[in-house]
Amino acid sequence: MSDLGPGTRPGSRPRWGLVLLGAAGGAGLALYVAAAPFVAPALRRVCLPFVPASAAQVETVLQLLAGRRGALVDIGSGDGRIVIAAAKQGFRAVGYELNPWLVWYSRYRAWREGVHHNTRFYISDLWKVNFSEYNNVVIFGVPQMMQSLEGKLESELKGNARVVACRFPFPSWIAVHESGKGIDTAWLYDAKSFKTAAK
Repeated sequence: MSDLGPGTRPGSRPRWGLVLLGAAGGAGLALYVAAAPFVAPALRRVCLPFVPASAAQVETVLQLLAGRRGALVDIGSGDGRIVIAAAKQGFRAVGYELNPWLVWYSRYRAWREGVHHNTRFYISDLWKVNFSEYNNVVIFGVPQMMQSLEGKLESELKGNARVVACRFPFPSWIAVHESGKGIDTAWLYDAKSFKTAAK
């Protein structure tokens, strides 16, 4: 007498085994699809992890750029909070972000906040973007990238540009102003100074 249970033919596997195998495979695929956009940027030459800007950091950036107008770019814009806050202050604000999930979320937030007409978000590697059209630049970088980014911005930005570096300063440039404390510290750089020093 067979002990395989009702509805199971001799020599065949129980159906629940196939169901569990399928469920495990489906869960693994879903996890990969959900995690891939977040893991992929970390596999690049320089990892720029997503750490949301605090309310204090957003306020510091706006204070350092007070009185400025024109085009603003947030390099590695994350969930878009700097871009959205800048748009509310009258900037034509753009964010470049490698993570497509964050870009889509930023676009949604900009629409919800009513500033989608003054904001743009692009899925792009920062090293492949020319920033020459922007006269206000914001970057939340990591130490490993700041030296290379110095050279890129020196060659691309015009003399009227201002750069705000948050959390980590540029290694060679001399800041014209520093604001905030601890991880909320931000440094303001004038392109006239660092472009002249680079010559």
